[in-house]
Amino acid sequence: MSRPNELSLPFSLLQFYATSPYACSYLQEEWARSQVATPTHLINTEIYGDLVRAGFRRSGVFIYRPWCDTCTRCVPVRLPVERFSPSRAQRRADSRHSTLRVMELPLLYCEEHYALYVRYQAKRHGENSVDLDSRDQYARFLLQSRIDTRLFEFREGDALRMVCLVDVLNDGLSSVYTFYDPDVPGASFGTYGILWQIRQCCLRQLPYLYLGYWIGASPKMAYKARYQPLEALVDTIWQPFPQTRKAPPAIA
Repeated sequence: MSRPNELSLPFSLLQFYATSPYACSYLQEEWARSQVATPTHLINTEIYGDLVRAGFRRSGVFIYRPWCDTCTRCVPVRLPVERFSPSRAQRRADSRHSTLRVMELPLLYCEEHYALYVRYQAKRHGENSVDLDSRDQYARFLLQSRIDTRLFEFREGDALRMVCLVDVLNDGLSSVYTFYDPDVPGASFGTYGILWQIRQCCLRQLPYLYLGYWIGASPKMAYKARYQPLEALVDTIWQPFPQTRKAPPAIA
């Protein structure tokens, strides 16, 4: 078990506030709130790494963690990559997609990436295509960053199959977002994307892959428990998953 490192930036220079309640994106009929870290222009990669170890995530330059009044089902999780042992299904997915060609690209808008993102959201998450028709929204979500963020595309021949964004921290990679071609029969691009990130951690000699929040009642988020041995942040301590889950502590 390990405790998150203390924040490198003095608390006097960071401010934390709670949002108003809003409809939860993952659990129907639930209301959510977030605790937000500001000002964002002071939060560099080193500081953000400390915040991730304290259970924060980011969406663009918006840095937050769950701060709900009655629900504690969002659990920060990470994978100690050196102890990871893939399942048989994961090994099959890795073998199937091992010929994908990977290229790192600048964190810039690409129309082909955006078109794949829209298809992925509509097919996998049932999002309304009208709501998704916003290039500015896409750019704010994925392409705005003050962190050391890397963008990778995966191709099969000339066909774009997957796009993966990760933040490079001093103790691991933080998985930002992955979207992929939802129309290839029998493909396991999502699984392959996580396995690829695990390998990248090992190549960079980084001990952890931060996977965001595990939510057992949400199919969109419960899959993370398939990657073992997972660790969960509970009461400021990273410990073996699963454990009793409580609300994150306040930051004074």
